[in-house]
Amino acid sequence: QVQLVESGGGSVQSGGSLRLSCAPSGDIGSRYCMGWFRQAPGKEREGVAAIDIDGSTKYEDSVKGRFTISQDNATNTLYLQMNSLKPDDTAMYYCAARLGWIAKWDASYEYDYWGQGTQVTVSS
Repeated sequence: QVQLVESGGGSVQSGGSLRLSCAPSGDIGSRYCMGWFRQAPGKEREGVAAIDIDGSTKYEDSVKGRFTISQDNATNTLYLQMNSLKPDDTAMYYCAARLGWIAKWDASYEYDYWGQGTQVTVSS
């Protein structure tokens, strides 16, 4: 069983930055694909970014160039550095993990484990 605990959310003004962290329990290592999703009120959960088991990264188009996903190999902690934040980025952000390769990184049904979420609010 894998548990994921997110942190780092908060409230910032447009143009600001936040860094989200996701600390997994147990030894996930390189066997898991990990990703970040977000869900705004009244909207479906959407994939934001992911790291596959080969270290390749994927990004949703609207965050390319602004967000960076990374993982600490020593602790397996997942990060999401978010710069140039916009009001449209306001959402609950979730960390997710899947054992093995992933076919569709931005499909929530692909992931086996989820964190509890951390709120990000960007004001204009």
